[in-house]
Amino acid sequence: MSCVAVIGGTGLADLSLTASALESRATPYGDASSNLISGEVAGHRVLFLSRHGNPPVVAAHAVNYRANLWLLQQAGAERVIAVNTVGGILPQMKPGDVLVPDQIIDYTWGREHTYSNQDDLKHVDFSYPYDRNLSAGLIAAAESEACGLVQAGVQIFRGGTYACTQGPRLETAAEVQRYAREDCAVVGMTAMPEASLARELSLPYACVCLVVNMAAGLADDAAPISLTEMREINRRGMQQIQSLLGVFLQNLPLAD
Repeated sequence: MSCVAVIGGTGLADLSLTASALESRATPYGDASSNLISGEVAGHRVLFLSRHGNPPVVAAHAVNYRANLWLLQQAGAERVIAVNTVGGILPQMKPGDVLVPDQIIDYTWGREHTYSNQDDLKHVDFSYPYDRNLSAGLIAAAESEACGLVQAGVQIFRGGTYACTQGPRLETAAEVQRYAREDCAVVGMTAMPEASLARELSLPYACVCLVVNMAAGLADDAAPISLTEMREINRRGMQQIQSLLGVFLQNLPLAD
């Protein structure tokens, strides 16, 4: 039985798996954000980890990404799907839309970002940070009639660059303009170092992004970003993301 890990972001605290939590979240790198939930979906063993804790109280810059990925690998994960909430930068985007990125620019600093040390130095290739097969599967699931996103008016964006910022504050309008000039499609706080740590562990990794607001300075009325509106869009959107993940797992081959 293949094993797929899902890392849930803000608003996705569980996958309603009918299984109990694995007891320990301790690792050589400290405690992971949450206990793992293990269950079975469509013939796959599925491990779920809540990136921000459960309840979600850990800010993006404080997440123990090394512990999270290590715990998933040790529990048997063979590939990882991440769920991220983001701000939209592309002018054609709207809140509620979905993007499956194919690139990252890392604007973070000071995070524990590698398993390497001076006695075990690893230079992993990171030209293409997201696994193409997993990303293609996520896009196919998002666009399928069984998922229902397209029928609900959700736009599905195939590829684009994720600008990963430090947080926990949101970005300035000037920063967002910079990211736009650098061809970023969305901005968020959790893509890195999660993706590069997965690469160091040789775990195929892809992510699906839910746009919960237009990034700073891009809304038509230029009003301050409303956290209340973001939470409501997130709540509705994560229900659709759960549907997407269900279709993805249904379509995922049982063996490579």
